[in-house]
Amino acid sequence: MGSYLRNWWRGTKGATAVEFSLIGVPFVLMTIGIVEMALMFTTQSMLQESTFAASRLIRTGQIQQSPGGNQEQMFRDAVCDFASLLIPCDDIQFQVSEVPSFADADDNPPEFDDDGNLLDTGFDPGADSSVIVIRVVYNYPVRTPLMQQWLSTRDGGVRTLLSTMVLQTEPYQ
Repeated sequence: MGSYLRNWWRGTKGATAVEFSLIGVPFVLMTIGIVEMALMFTTQSMLQESTFAASRLIRTGQIQQSPGGNQEQMFRDAVCDFASLLIPCDDIQFQVSEVPSFADADDNPPEFDDDGNLLDTGFDPGADSSVIVIRVVYNYPVRTPLMQQWLSTRDGGVRTLLSTMVLQTEPYQ
């Protein structure tokens, strides 16, 4: 009986399975967390770039000088054209407003309702040589339940992604 216990204690059969069972679950959870964060950062980057691309239409006066077109829809289409790969267009919210100067842009923080949606302040792309504040918001749903407690900024497993541009329109007239 003593030799049987010694052989069982020194035996290595199944050691890999035991080691993997101890390491496997944390490894899988960490891998899923890395993928979730990479997707969130990629979405934020796409939101920023789509804001930049759409703001160019305002900076150059293309939206302001559009003949009879819906300026707000033109801006939305420009944002959605770039971001539609990862962000549903219907979930994008934005504010475009004119401020007196660059210093006043800081006095105009974004405001959200109780549900975390950006308050509608209208769409004012200004005129030539105007200072414009552009904010684009997407409420990113954190998909991994274990990551929601660390990545969410609101209840319901949602992280608010915000992209802001402050620019002066060109003297296009």
